[in-house]
Amino acid sequence: MTDIAMIEAAAARLAGHARRTPLLSSPFLDAIAGRRVLVKAECLQHTGSFKFRGAWSAVSALDPARRARGVIAYSSGNHAQGVALAAARHEAPAVIVMPADAPRLKIENTRALGAEVVLYDRATEDRDAIGLSLSEERGLTLIRPFDEPLVIAGQGTTGLEIAAQAAEEGVTQADVLTCCGGGGLTAGIALALEAHAPGLRARPAEPEGFDDTARSLAAGAIRRNAALTGSICDAIVTPEPGQITFPILARLCGPGLAVSDEEALEAMALAFLRLKIVLEPGGAVALAAALFRPEAIAGDAVICVASGGNVDPPVFARALARFPD
Repeated sequence: MTDIAMIEAAAARLAGHARRTPLLSSPFLDAIAGRRVLVKAECLQHTGSFKFRGAWSAVSALDPARRARGVIAYSSGNHAQGVALAAARHEAPAVIVMPADAPRLKIENTRALGAEVVLYDRATEDRDAIGLSLSEERGLTLIRPFDEPLVIAGQGTTGLEIAAQAAEEGVTQADVLTCCGGGGLTAGIALALEAHAPGLRARPAEPEGFDDTARSLAAGAIRRNAALTGSICDAIVTPEPGQITFPILARLCGPGLAVSDEEALEAMALAFLRLKIVLEPGGAVALAAALFRPEAIAGDAVICVASGGNVDPPVFARALARFPD
């Protein structure tokens, strides 16, 4: 199981390879939320999302001989790109299993980073089964997107930075909202905050209709989404929380939050206008929750993780259309 020692070890391996992303703010966003809003801009991380952290953590920890045989991952795009880049920088082959309906930008970027892309139908095919089969056939090491201790440890380095940056801003009590799919980022951040900033509490944010983590936390047991497609927030649409991540979330996280696709799009537009950053829908749900669910948040400040910015131009244009000339 992932613990703070693993997170700190991952931070040491990531030193000089990952970016220390900024904590941004805008008085315009503060006015909407009714409190201070601090945004951790992981959209500025290598490959455009926090996923590079977990990918590098896992790939860099492999035995060199095993790593040289290659790695495999399944992902809607952000983990794909993170693993592809981490593997390329370690001169290791990478195979990525991606849904055919993933944003074209993510598929093209993954290929451009040198990975072999295998497409599948997320509504009718099982990515876990495809990934396991290919890993066994080719002798590849499977790097799971969230239910993998080394990946969780890498994502937890985001929490180490948040703890330090929040202290620099004088924030010692606040909810930390995370864009949550399977829970790797949320679990890693929660563990880091527990050790280094116990006054900060992680809370998952998800799309409405795909809020399996929020429902699981409320029930005290894993609950599955009825559908696997249907939200614009493709990066965080997963069947259910992970078997490794959920116990961490249940122990450390506050209640989950859910926002609509339209609210995610509006948060994308506001992030562009007020913070000058580009977010994808799934990377904007934490900010959307901070802005549009103020009654569900306590305190004078809230911290949001802007987890990814890999968005196709037509979707980004749809978001910006909320603010016509």
